[in-house]
Amino acid sequence: MAGRIRQADVDEVKSRTNIADIIGERVALKSAGVGSLKGLCPFHDERSPSFNVRPQAGFYHCFGCGESGDVYSFLRAMDHVTFTEAVERLAGRIGYSLHYEDGGSAPEHTGRARLYAANAAAAEFFRSQLMTPEADIARRFLGQRGFDAGAAGHFGVGYAPKGWSGMHSALRAQGYTDEELSSAGLVSQGQRGVYDRFRGRVVWPIRDVTGQVLGFGARRLHDDDNGPKYLNTPETVIYKKAQVLYGLDLAKREVSRQHRVVVVEGYTDVMACHLAGITTAIATCGTAFGSDHITVLRRVMGDDSTAGEVVFTFDPDAAGQKAALRAFADAKRFNAQTYVATGPEGLDPCDLRLTRGDGAVRALLETKVPMVEFVLDQRISGYDLASVEGRVGALRTAAPVVAELRDPLLQPEYVRVLARRLGMDTEDVRREVERAGRTATSTGRRDGSPVAEAVAPDAEGALRVTLATLPRTPGVAIERDALMGVLQFGHRMDAALVARALELPFRHPALDAVRVAVRDVSSMQRPGWAVDAVATVREPYRALAAELLAGDFPALSDEAAVSSASDLARRLVMRGLDREKSELLGAIQRVPADSEEGRRIRLRLRELDATRQAIADEAS
Repeated sequence: MAGRIRQADVDEVKSRTNIADIIGERVALKSAGVGSLKGLCPFHDERSPSFNVRPQAGFYHCFGCGESGDVYSFLRAMDHVTFTEAVERLAGRIGYSLHYEDGGSAPEHTGRARLYAANAAAAEFFRSQLMTPEADIARRFLGQRGFDAGAAGHFGVGYAPKGWSGMHSALRAQGYTDEELSSAGLVSQGQRGVYDRFRGRVVWPIRDVTGQVLGFGARRLHDDDNGPKYLNTPETVIYKKAQVLYGLDLAKREVSRQHRVVVVEGYTDVMACHLAGITTAIATCGTAFGSDHITVLRRVMGDDSTAGEVVFTFDPDAAGQKAALRAFADAKRFNAQTYVATGPEGLDPCDLRLTRGDGAVRALLETKVPMVEFVLDQRISGYDLASVEGRVGALRTAAPVVAELRDPLLQPEYVRVLARRLGMDTEDVRREVERAGRTATSTGRRDGSPVAEAVAPDAEGALRVTLATLPRTPGVAIERDALMGVLQFGHRMDAALVARALELPFRHPALDAVRVAVRDVSSMQRPGWAVDAVATVREPYRALAAELLAGDFPALSDEAAVSSASDLARRLVMRGLDREKSELLGAIQRVPADSEEGRRIRLRLRELDATRQAIADEAS
């Protein structure tokens, strides 16, 4: 049996993998200075980006929650895989053949990897079945909705045969056990044994943002099928419907680029939108749009400003209006502006494309109205605005909607909008909105203080030192900036200069702990050396080291950064020389001028002046 993966292969796979590509599949990353990218943290919910990625170092760090690591730790945290699985996945991605050490322990694998593999095998089985004679009903279903073979192939649509165990038998032949297939939600247990969950249905694979198949959605086709119209994979270890968005794997690139997402209600609506040119369309999978969906979308969008757009398409009937109101309750967490678009005559995107063409689907977005206006209209629609009591009741119902708007420029505008809707005096409406805002503030919870979080004790009670808590003194500043420069650009700096700069102790104990770890690095030319150095920093200073590696080093280019970091290293060397010179000048006052000790001190002082001049000449 194969043992552990050879360490040289582990290092080689990491060096060949761009960590920004891996993280960028889940998080929209933007430039944040020389060699640094930034986005919304995938490990905690935040309003503005504090998650930094440094591709050259192969490192990420969140200045908000403190999570940090390399590409392997990212995959392990996000996908809950073992270290071995993370290495194997990245090796497969770049086509690298791994070697295992004989006699070592067997590679560790989680059950999750088997569930992903089983779902991928099932997706391929369903896809192949779409071309069989029995699947004629599925092909006609798709054709009647305007989807040809190319469209079905693009979205991976397949067909589940009517028999009880067609897929089960096919996957058992590939080595999957009943337990694995059951855990993946692909089979069910009945009185007659195990049988396929999906039978006689058209099937859509549901993928995560990286393209891995998590589960399936299936629509009833046959009249004798007594099951629900739509049947989805049940909740499994890897399939959580509240966190999954159908089509996001295909839409993510354009969502990130356009900062726009269109939320539709079904699989065929997603297909219709994409084929019509709206390639940012996604849909939920058998559940209402909720907070977890928002979290996923915000990271993919890069939702850190009001420049983005989220457009919800809902049926104009009562159920659609209810869905819109539910979405608004959560959609307020978006920084992006939110809208509602409804098709003419209540047509959904699929029917609209079928009856009126691709252009009509694209035009649907032109009819969008701000979500706030839609919700205001829904709130006041049940009141008799012809009566005083009706207008007052409508105002009291609608005022909290306006009061909760975060944008200080939008709120007064919507005060005027609401006043016009109700036919009331603007000042009366403004006072009621302010009262509703005060009520919400008095009953709501306040946000935590970033400063308090920055100096919060860790799990063992030790004070966690961060960049924000370091003293703002010139001595600390040069130590901080020099370490940041060496960690980020040490592989391009003069090795002798770096070694000299890190010889003497630093004045701040936390920075000195980082200095020791960086000083003891065997080679700064080895890929991943800075990440390894951070990992060796003693607690409670490791988080500070991670921030220094991920932080924004002030420079306009790589060359300028290397030059600036080298200058900081020289200043550290100069500081050490000046310190020694000051000590010698004090000592020479305490010994006879013609003594051996006096002559030794004067010789050393001349050497220090010569060294200092040489360093100054080197910098000029």
